Amino acid sequence: MKTTNGSSDTIVEAPSFTALTNDYQYPFAAAPDIIRSNQKDTYFQGVLLENFSDIIRKLYGARFSHNYTPEARTFTELLYLGCTTLLGNRTLGEEYCDIIQVEEESLQFPSIYSRAGYILSTVLLPYVLNKTLPTFRNRIRLKLESNLKYVDRKGNYTSSLPFSKRLQTYLLSNLSTLTSPSPLYAVGLSVFYFSGAYYHISKRVLGLRYVFTKRLEPSEQRIGYEVLGVLLVLQMTVQGWLHFHNTIRSTQPPLANAATITGGAAVIDGGVEVSLDPHTYGNNNDLLLEEDPFESGVSTERVEHHTHTPILPRPRYELNDMEKLASLHAAMYIVGRVLRIG
Repeated sequence: MKTTNGSSDTIVEAPSFTALTNDYQYPFAAAPDIIRSNQKDTYFQGVLLENFSDIIRKLYGARFSHNYTPEARTFTELLYLGCTTLLGNRTLGEEYCDIIQVEEESLQFPSIYSRAGYILSTVLLPYVLNKTLPTFRNRIRLKLESNLKYVDRKGNYTSSLPFSKRLQTYLLSNLSTLTSPSPLYAVGLSVFYFSGAYYHISKRVLGLRYVFTKRLEPSEQRIGYEVLGVLLVLQMTVQGWLHFHNTIRSTQPPLANAATITGGAAVIDGGVEVSLDPHTYGNNNDLLLEEDPFESGVSTERVEHHTHTPILPRPRYELNDMEKLASLHAAMYIVGRVLRIG
């Protein structure tokens, strides 16, 4: 860019960014400034999306606006980045934090191809994945289910399941997790917390980094987010260990009386299985459907011992006694009123 000197008519070249960096090396932006810039951009994109959604709602109705919310969000993000990053301007968040996007190796302003690739990979690629992944998962799920049905019809396996069936069962159970890009985003975010560079994976691929556009005093040095990186790594480690542990448990053959060993049920006299889970009553139907549990050989002492419920010699309330039922109903009404007032 050319400028005119105030004292004469001589036109001189304005110093470029690389010329400024020859005299003073501007430091790379730290993680707090990059996150703050991204938060500002997200806020302005949300404002733009809200205004655009209001226009769509007034023109086509609320149902149309609700059905096409992902498309509206993608359009507003493309509009925001197209008017700023694609044209070579800084975003509002970058201006707020005094940072600018450059290529890491040359410290030059990114080319049009790098800027366009960043916008496409940040905005359009997630939109395409959200549209295509459900269909892809459905096809894979149907294929795995058909293969498992074929293996089941092929023969019975008493000792252990074949490796192919265990593998396909694992893939079917964890299909959503295995086909989700969220673990990749989490790994990239943890690396960003440790290094302070490349907030988005696309920036790491394209080699785009942020530098400050001002001189930083020694007292203005930024502090990193390494603690958040450690916490995120611990979270992923615990989730991975739990996933591995559950996978190992699911591949083990079931035991004949596994419910009794774990305390979930107990087998009493007469071969009746009684559930010990207070939230499960389906397994106790055998006791309820017996015409006379005492004649069938079921010991009342064993029932009391395993269920921790005493068996009364006679009913606690007689349903044919109208006076007791009326007093019981009045007591329940009073208790309900007291609890409602409290």
